[in-house]
Amino acid sequence: MQETAFPADHPKVPLGKIGVLLVNLGTPDGTDYRSMRRYLSQFLSDKRVIELPSLLWQPLLQAVILSRRPQRSGEAYEKIWNREKNESPLRTITRSQAEAIAETFSQDPETQDKVVVDWAMRYGRPSIDEVFARLNEAGCRRILIFPLYPQYSAATTASACDMVFRAQLQLRWQPSLRTAPSYHDAPGYIDALAQSVTEQLEKLSWEPEKLLVSFHGLPRENLDKGDPYHCHCQKTARLLGERLGKSAPPVQIVFQSRFGPKEWLQPYADVTTAELARQGTRRLAVISPGFAADCVETLEELNIGLRETFMENGGEEFTYIPCLNDSQSHMDMLTGLLKRELSGWLETKEQA
Repeated sequence: MQETAFPADHPKVPLGKIGVLLVNLGTPDGTDYRSMRRYLSQFLSDKRVIELPSLLWQPLLQAVILSRRPQRSGEAYEKIWNREKNESPLRTITRSQAEAIAETFSQDPETQDKVVVDWAMRYGRPSIDEVFARLNEAGCRRILIFPLYPQYSAATTASACDMVFRAQLQLRWQPSLRTAPSYHDAPGYIDALAQSVTEQLEKLSWEPEKLLVSFHGLPRENLDKGDPYHCHCQKTARLLGERLGKSAPPVQIVFQSRFGPKEWLQPYADVTTAELARQGTRRLAVISPGFAADCVETLEELNIGLRETFMENGGEEFTYIPCLNDSQSHMDMLTGLLKRELSGWLETKEQA
């Protein structure tokens, strides 16, 4: 791309860049009550997450749920907090992912000096509004939005895109946008997962009898309304099992993190894990491929909570297989997907 020529007296307008905005779910700024309440209030006020009328939901949320839940959630975050950087692992890892991809683009002649990579959180900081404005000010007249959710859901992917579209409303001169599709069945993603599982299991002195593939749950009604998330999760688990082959432990899908009285996607991770242990399974491996980066739902809920559930019901050996995080295979896969979605833009010269 080339910067457009303007008259000598024209105000300086930065042009000629393509923006890539990686979006993850979100994180509180701290584990204290106020930080957790602020974060949870934003998260649980999202109508993509809680599909109830505000007049019914907000009084319950503000007066009841947010009087107790911030303390419990803060205790969970405290167990996995990155004390060196004083932030959650999700923020640490997402930043590292963006920096790694930016470095790769800076060394590639096709993208060098053309692509600006940044990252944001749907809830918490850095906010989508803040980062979107930064990309716009840097001269990104084309911006690719890449939600870091392999499996599409209205509660995650759509919500992230909603916030970007709202940010567009604040701009007089709007950049062109692209939104990346889900990548739940991308061959590179499945290969990276299989490689991660194989490498982790090779380190063990014991062999798992079963591999639980755990995804974050959603209310069952979301599936009934047409959300493709459940189908995407099923396909990811099936493809992973096929890719691992018969020499790997049998794969079983479960869903974690249910909240409230409604029926959620089943089978439930905690219930299934307890039943497996009680029925004689003694060695268990767990992976959560729906998360692009380790977070409280994986490090605390699975690696600590689910491990305790398994051991308390008779299990003997348990291993949690980390998310792909900023591993080289993950970064290579994401970079490849980004280049695919940027196709056409990289060859186009910017026009005023």
